Amino acid sequence: MEKTLISAVHFVENAAKKFGDKTAFEDAENSISFNELRLGARSVASGLMKSVKTGCEHPIIVLMPKTVGAIECFMGIMYAGSPYAPVNYDAPAARIAKITENLKPSAIITDKAGADKLSDTPLDVKIFLFDELVKTPRDDDGIDRVLRNVCDLDPAYIMHTSGSTGVPKGVTVSHRGVIDYIEWIVDTFPVTEKSVIGMQSAFHFDNSVFDMFAALYTGAKTYLIPEALFMYPDKLTEFLADEKISVIFWVPTVMINVANSGALEKTPLPDLELILFAGEVMPNTQLNIWRKHLPRCMYVNMYGPTESTDIATYYIVDRDYENHEVLPIGIPCANMKALILNDENKMCETGEQGELCIGGSGIALGYWNAPDLSAKVFVQNPLNPYYNERIYRTGDLVYKNEEGNIIFLGRRDSQIKLRGNRIEMGDIEAAAAAVEGIKSACALFDAPKQEIVLFIETDAQINARKFKMTLQGYIPKYMVPARIVTMEHFPHTPSGKIDRTGLRKSYIEGE
Repeated sequence: MEKTLISAVHFVENAAKKFGDKTAFEDAENSISFNELRLGARSVASGLMKSVKTGCEHPIIVLMPKTVGAIECFMGIMYAGSPYAPVNYDAPAARIAKITENLKPSAIITDKAGADKLSDTPLDVKIFLFDELVKTPRDDDGIDRVLRNVCDLDPAYIMHTSGSTGVPKGVTVSHRGVIDYIEWIVDTFPVTEKSVIGMQSAFHFDNSVFDMFAALYTGAKTYLIPEALFMYPDKLTEFLADEKISVIFWVPTVMINVANSGALEKTPLPDLELILFAGEVMPNTQLNIWRKHLPRCMYVNMYGPTESTDIATYYIVDRDYENHEVLPIGIPCANMKALILNDENKMCETGEQGELCIGGSGIALGYWNAPDLSAKVFVQNPLNPYYNERIYRTGDLVYKNEEGNIIFLGRRDSQIKLRGNRIEMGDIEAAAAAVEGIKSACALFDAPKQEIVLFIETDAQINARKFKMTLQGYIPKYMVPARIVTMEHFPHTPSGKIDRTGLRKSYIEGE
């Protein structure tokens, strides 16, 4: 009988035994086999264990570029019994300092350039250079003793999201969350030993959990696609073809850019089989372009905040959707549950709008070193008076349709009331994206001026007055934005999403 996994790092142990010298991960300069990953990670763990405190209460930051070396760090930290905390390599030193102050990590692992960045920032923490740490002689007996004491509800990693107070929130996810998520996704979708995964996300973004651990679970190869390629859709699709990429899990913004560029018409992608996307609303126009040029692929709309170990619900897209239709976010993943609660904390009826609350083994342990903040959103299930059962209040508004699929409406904080009318920003964005020549749209509310500002990404010359009249063919007049801002290219966050905070600061708060 196969032993039940307790620590997510056991994925590495099993993969090394099953797949040995097969390439596990490859970046632009290096590759590493499953067995090499195991040995390198154990060396990293050994260096940490002899030099600093390790264990579930002692996180370790990884400040590394998108390379196979970073993965050795993550796995090595888990071998040492600690949670790993990936931090954006390009983040300002001030943000890294805030994260460090909140985490109080035992150490930071970085490279020479990362260490130079931190040299002017007073951090009371030991800094290791990865190139030196990975050469540490392995203490296999010590590592095995540590792993015997790891509990599946111990933290595996801590991933930071933006905080309203200016302090990043450290979402703390357990080993059990990772294990159940990966076992579900591999059991549900065609990811096998023969798959080649094309990794788009940065390590500090939760889609990376799939890119790494699905490869370790199945023996698939993951190629860490260079970030520069995503700026050039033609070169990106050529790369997918050359490397025979068969599985991708990307944010919609990247897929939108590829669809709008015409790159799918130029380069056949016969090896691509599975296309997962999450993190933003995927516009139907661009999704239909992908489906037109790659009809054999399986397309899956995934939904889930970082607080749910990446994904909580999914919907397999089986047809083209018209612009006026809303693409469902589907049904809960295995070991997860979705509750739609009204303002009285009662379950909503079919078609009734409410807040999506999610429960199950994938729910995060909470926010690191922020018990009050955790208590606000990780709460007792109000429908269960019998035993302790935590759920996470997502703040997302949804409803369930007649087919049993969940329909995403938008954020509670993106729903506004303007001159007595309740308005969803997502409705305006969908209407704008349906207009010919518009690549993408982002609607924000200027509260002091009580007006909606619509940003549109387009190469065309847009007459604002005519554009507003066109929008009235899709949405009521009271929803039409007061101001239109056109841009050739939207700014994006390091994870590839539209940088809404940056737009607000530059065009609304900065005025």
